[in-house]
Amino acid sequence: MILIDGRAPTPDDLTYFATTNYGAYTSFRVEAGVRGLDLHLARLEASALALFGEAVPDSDLRRFMRAALGEATDAWLRIGLFSPDIGPRTPEGIVRPKVLTTASPPPPPLASSLRLQLQTHARLLPQHKHTASIEAIHARRAARQSGFDDALYVDGDGLISEGSLWNIGFVVGDTVVWPQAPMLAGVAQALIEEGLEKQGMTSATRPVRTEDIATFDVAFICNSATPACAVTAIGDVVFDLDETRLDRLRAAWASAPLQPI
Repeated sequence: MILIDGRAPTPDDLTYFATTNYGAYTSFRVEAGVRGLDLHLARLEASALALFGEAVPDSDLRRFMRAALGEATDAWLRIGLFSPDIGPRTPEGIVRPKVLTTASPPPPPLASSLRLQLQTHARLLPQHKHTASIEAIHARRAARQSGFDDALYVDGDGLISEGSLWNIGFVVGDTVVWPQAPMLAGVAQALIEEGLEKQGMTSATRPVRTEDIATFDVAFICNSATPACAVTAIGDVVFDLDETRLDRLRAAWASAPLQPI
């Protein structure tokens, strides 16, 4: 189900998507509610203000989500922001973006484990989940062509930030270490963070560089489709598969309440 502002898309809408890649989005699992829905809505508001100059009221976003879902209570929902008034020749407008809602069956997790290639790269506007997907696809393509599963971004000084489609965390003992660098603030990351205390774990956020990788016991990635997936290697550093600690991370994520749309 694809709707724009709660209605079927027009040919003009589809033409814009085929020719212009400017916008932002968020996506998440719906299970008769949404974990971290308030964080997804805050993400959309921040991106709308930054990219278009005007936000869409939460009440409208919720109405469009409900229209896309219909009677479905288990689905994957993507909420996108775009405007045909913004383009290469007309980039300066202050406009309220249109809202693209896409409802589909929930996707499986990205993987059960990942081997990551270090790539020197910094995303454009890393604080936003924007629609410039060439970066992520090219990074994952290059990683797989080199014998890895996915890409982990570092800057020229070896400072680790994020992955192609996810955040990364490291564990030493009972402490989760989140990298401190320009990146997207992940909703799954925030939900894990909120639930760590219930699992007897703590956290720290600090700069993590490539030379620090071997000092950690566990590495994992997380996003809304993949609450916690083991990283078994980063470059030539190998990690043991520790399902016990991964299960604690997943339990921390699952402890977040389902918020009604």
